[in-house]
Amino acid sequence: MSEDVRTGFEAFQPETFAFDEQSEAEIEKILRKYPPGRQASAVLPLLYLVQNQMMRQTGSGWVPRAAMDAVAKRLEMPPIRVYEVATFYTMFQLRPVGRFHLQVCTTTPCWLRGSDQVVAACKQEAGIRGFGETSADGLFTLSEVECLGACVNAPVLQINNDLYEDLDAERTIALLQAFRRGEPPPPGSTIGRIGSAPEGGPMTLISEIEPPPAPGAE
Repeated sequence: MSEDVRTGFEAFQPETFAFDEQSEAEIEKILRKYPPGRQASAVLPLLYLVQNQMMRQTGSGWVPRAAMDAVAKRLEMPPIRVYEVATFYTMFQLRPVGRFHLQVCTTTPCWLRGSDQVVAACKQEAGIRGFGETSADGLFTLSEVECLGACVNAPVLQINNDLYEDLDAERTIALLQAFRRGEPPPPGSTIGRIGSAPEGGPMTLISEIEPPPAPGAE
């Protein structure tokens, strides 16, 4: 990526950032949770606000450096402390991503259940060659991530903030096509699994039992 010689920032970095009205309203609620002098504890939720605001305004959910400086100023903390948090947690994107951020879990449970097929399907449908790339139409960015905490319904694909579970190559392609059409399906299992029940439905506790009467009840 080329550099802006005047600022030293990467060319995609905006020079300024300001919280919009929706974010300001959320900031007020967040800061009320922390006692005076402890507002730095709100750095994580404010970074999330930034990423969500960028999604609303630009169609790309990421955290510009100018926004980190705005968070630092609002929370009265050194900017380097905000940079440390933003660069530590992988859920914060530090450069623009596609409108739909495809985050594929490839750790052991998902890999055993076919995450390689999910990765291949994402590359095929989005026209992407590898992780970290964005499709030519700007819709999809593909990332490899660690465990997403839904191992029982592996393999799992997170798109923006939602999890899609029980995927294979065919269902992954259909999922991305739905997003391309502007018709994202509800998150969760793609095979109709309820919660973490076994495939095909629950095998135990399938009948309702009347609770015993409360003590002293007639």
